[in-house]
Amino acid sequence: MPETARRTAFWLVLLAAAGTFALTMGSRQSMGLFLPALNTSTGLGLGSISLAFAFGQLWWGLTQPFAGAMADRYGAGRVIVVGVVLLALGTFITPYMTSTPGLVFAIGVLASAGSGMAGPAVLMSASVRMIAPERRGMATGIVNAGGSFGQFATAPIAAALIVGMGWASAMQVLAVMVLACLPAAWVLRGTAVRAGAGTGAPPPVGARAAVREALRHRGYLLLGAGFFVCGFHVAFLAVHLPGVVEACGLPTQWGGWALAMLGLFNIAGSLAVGWAMGRWRSKSLLSLIYAVRGLAVLAFLLAPKTGPVVLVFAAVMGLTYLSTVPPTAGLVAKFFGTANMATLFGVVMLTHQVGAFFGSWMGGKVFEARGAYDWVWYVDIVLAVGAALVHLPIREAPLPRRATAAA
Repeated sequence: MPETARRTAFWLVLLAAAGTFALTMGSRQSMGLFLPALNTSTGLGLGSISLAFAFGQLWWGLTQPFAGAMADRYGAGRVIVVGVVLLALGTFITPYMTSTPGLVFAIGVLASAGSGMAGPAVLMSASVRMIAPERRGMATGIVNAGGSFGQFATAPIAAALIVGMGWASAMQVLAVMVLACLPAAWVLRGTAVRAGAGTGAPPPVGARAAVREALRHRGYLLLGAGFFVCGFHVAFLAVHLPGVVEACGLPTQWGGWALAMLGLFNIAGSLAVGWAMGRWRSKSLLSLIYAVRGLAVLAFLLAPKTGPVVLVFAAVMGLTYLSTVPPTAGLVAKFFGTANMATLFGVVMLTHQVGAFFGSWMGGKVFEARGAYDWVWYVDIVLAVGAALVHLPIREAPLPRRATAAA
């Protein structure tokens, strides 16, 4: 293939994957803006509504390994189509749900399963398989930045729609917007396991065998433990940051802009970590990211709660928000190769979402019990320190059997 054609194909794949992640992540990460309106409209209480969001975090993670296995076997395109349709449907019918089981079904089952099927496990592995190894760090950073851009662009749009046309209509507009990423499924349609043939990858093994092998790998288990903490951080911020802003006595618009700052600065963080992966060890980058999170939360607790302080805090957290994803995905590929990457990264995403369940649910329960979020922040700091330490013993080397097969 001529160099110009290869370059065009490279950017087309990244545009498809990053654009899909932008729309699905932007819709999903803006749901926290609707939490106060859902609470007022349904009268269910913040704890019950937080349970629906928390179940969605968990269900999103549970879909990742299965969606990854289907993408490994049949290609990412079909999985993305089903995921986009489910996400749009779940988001569209949410305003009609007036009970906790109804919200769990719409937000926690349909929308979350859809965003999981069109989420990072499928999109990252599809991109990695179609890109040369030396460009994978930057490529995963660009795909990850797409999700961040989606959050940056969607959060203020959603906030404006809520003010201009009401929360129910605003949510349904977001549902229709998600359908715009369906064409990306055609671009990524051929990334099944056979796509790795001829790339130097070892012969693929079955999904079950790959998972059993991974669960005996110490570095993989430590990676999953760190990603649990990442999920706790990300879900708490996505769902409850608008509530934190409101508890500080600031207008609703500050919550929308705080979420936008998370997305905007995560674009820079994702691109920076993608660049840094070619120069430093991924485990060292992960330790640094978690340490910065802990320090940022501590500084926020000690600072006066003004609008500019909230935006600076959101910007710092944005730099680290999803920048854990490229080095985590890179380490999975380094350990086991790319043939089963969607499945194995999906399992790691499941641990991420178990943490997300607790971050989302605990935020609502703690605020109901104490009228403040301080104790969640204390737990957040302790977890960040633990995550910074847990990555240090990881050995960045492929499994001997796979290294031999690749050679």
